[in-house]
Amino acid sequence: MSDHVAGTTRTPVLGPLFTEFTASTLTVRNRFAMAPMTRESSPGGIPTADNVEYYRQRAAGGVGVVFTEGTLIPAPAAGSSAAMPHMYGDDSAAGWRQVVDAVHTEGAAIVSQLMHMGVMRGATAEFEPDLPSVGPSGIGVDGEPLGRPLDRADMDSILQAYVDAATLAAELGFDGVEIHGAHGMILDTFVWSRTNRRTDRYGGSLHDRVRFPTEVVSAVRAAVGPHFPISYRFSQWKVGAYDAQVAATPTELESILAPLADAGVDIFHPSTRRHWQPAFPSEPSSDSTLGLSGWAKKVTGRPAIMVGSVAVDRPFVGDEAADGHDDEEKLNVVVEKFERGEFDLLALGRPLLADPAWVNKMKFDDRDAVVPFH
Repeated sequence: MSDHVAGTTRTPVLGPLFTEFTASTLTVRNRFAMAPMTRESSPGGIPTADNVEYYRQRAAGGVGVVFTEGTLIPAPAAGSSAAMPHMYGDDSAAGWRQVVDAVHTEGAAIVSQLMHMGVMRGATAEFEPDLPSVGPSGIGVDGEPLGRPLDRADMDSILQAYVDAATLAAELGFDGVEIHGAHGMILDTFVWSRTNRRTDRYGGSLHDRVRFPTEVVSAVRAAVGPHFPISYRFSQWKVGAYDAQVAATPTELESILAPLADAGVDIFHPSTRRHWQPAFPSEPSSDSTLGLSGWAKKVTGRPAIMVGSVAVDRPFVGDEAADGHDDEEKLNVVVEKFERGEFDLLALGRPLLADPAWVNKMKFDDRDAVVPFH
């Protein structure tokens, strides 16, 4: 690869993103992150040699930080597949230690995403099929009954499971943890009014609905200490409910994110399907174009990650064309958003599935060599 074409030097279109980033004790060599992508390729929940190589290749390809696929916390009915990796057990720990070492050897950082699927596990599941799915009210993202409601003992157990998983991740050498609070997973369903109809102190107002996720973050922060990085992933959309809105206004978004920031979140990871779309387009003109990452930064002052159909032709789960712009225009939009301070890290999913070396190819402006995602 070369950055010289016809005797001239070309500046990579994403050049501004090849700068170092630091949050708490997390230092990243550039602004590119590998997005968490569930693959269900760890038989028995144990990362294999293939998993080690999968993550190593993306680190070698130039990303600054790898976010793992969702790793199940040690709580009942946390996942749907027996091949989802665990963040518990000696064998799984040994597998993850190899992954961490491989990623670090290639110069990248790695963050473990901690996951409990809640009602997204469905009515029947391959993994622990005798256990019903659980949620704040036993209601699925479609608003219909699913599984059973959590009682106080269940919630205490889940909170401790997050703590135990985060503690193990720190012991294994991960550079941080990400708490999965998006896409209809268990913490997300506490925040969303459609899935949380509790009448105790964990339901009702938005202030009360965010209470349990905040308690989880606070407990993890207390366990891992003041400087171990914690990321929090959230979303408006849910699987099968792409028009969902947990926060209808920036004020409501602040009511959700500010308590999480105060509890110990260092980085927010807003999951969107289309990064170029404004989160609240009816806001005053100065903010009307801000995406969800820009709003997360604005209302919390914390760094944010932008994600959502970056460098691909079509949004995730959908057949419509992305945005009508050519590749160069779309990359320029990313840079413009970065230079306006709308995000700090750029997460890539499908581009890295297709081409592990995508970041390095962009660094040297070798775009003709990029393997596109289909």
